[in-house]
Amino acid sequence: MINDLKLKEALYNQCLNFIENRFQTIQNTINDIQKSLLSETKSSAGDKHETGRAMLQLEREKAGNQLADIQKLKESFSKIDISKTSETIGLGSLVMTSQNNYFISISAGEFTVENDTYYAISSSTPIGQLLLGKSVGDEIVFREQKFKIESVF
Repeated sequence: MINDLKLKEALYNQCLNFIENRFQTIQNTINDIQKSLLSETKSSAGDKHETGRAMLQLEREKAGNQLADIQKLKESFSKIDISKTSETIGLGSLVMTSQNNYFISISAGEFTVENDTYYAISSSTPIGQLLLGKSVGDEIVFREQKFKIESVF
């Protein structure tokens, strides 16, 4: 059985990989758009060319916004101290409930560690909001399901 700190560390690293992969994907998209913009040569079909360039510019702007979002996510994630434990649920808490297990960090989806499933969720998600400030023994109702907080690390 993996200890609590090692478990949090494993989940933290999986979230970090999630962020890095998203960052790399966006970076690759921006590079591809850049290449397309540079290789677009003025053709005899002037309007079509301008439309193509405008579309690429929009794509580049969208990717730029996604890059800014992932950098904000990276910054907020870096504030998580996994060695800190608390009786009440907050950022960086690992929460075991009668239904699911949650790592309060970023919205990164489902992870598996030693055959157990954990959901990396942001504190701003609906379930995250319900869990914040709660402690062991508290019950919450989410989507008409009632569950009890069994442990917090």
